[in-house]
Amino acid sequence: MRYAAILLLAAGLDAATMRYWVEPCSRPQSGCRAGDPELAVWAVEAWQAASKGRLILERTAKREEAQIRIFWGAAREDVYGEARPMEVDGMRQFEIMVVPPVVNDELLRDAIVYLTCLHETGHAFDLPHTAEFEDIMYSFEIGGRSREYFARYRRELATREDIRKRSGISKGDQRALIELLKEAR
Repeated sequence: MRYAAILLLAAGLDAATMRYWVEPCSRPQSGCRAGDPELAVWAVEAWQAASKGRLILERTAKREEAQIRIFWGAAREDVYGEARPMEVDGMRQFEIMVVPPVVNDELLRDAIVYLTCLHETGHAFDLPHTAEFEDIMYSFEIGGRSREYFARYRRELATREDIRKRSGISKGDQRALIELLKEAR
């Protein structure tokens, strides 16, 4: 049984509460910009909305209280992010590293940061990679079309605020999340 479903079972609840923490942009070498933590929060909020009330995701100011921890990493060619499961004091946690890209288009950069946060956070709910190009959980290793994936999303945006209006979570992603959460019943 997957982690999110186990949380629901263990709590005996219809909804699971998970805490998340987002690293402030305090390390210049990370490439993080002032608005990047907000993009991470939007990504987490998108998953909460997609769960139809089954996940309650609370932001915490204390990293040690969080099951999901989002960090910023220095830019590397074709590396956007990574999610690593770990266990601390008997509690399963995920460290998510988001690597802000260096690109000339600011809205494309924001889109990449947001989509990377969204994808890697999906792994914290135990969602696997898919072969479906429209899914946020799409595996670039299958098709290797990362630039087009990001560009397609970017074409749907006129302003940064449009990111909040366009979650990036496909119907397939939402179905997979809901099915995973139903395992707890």
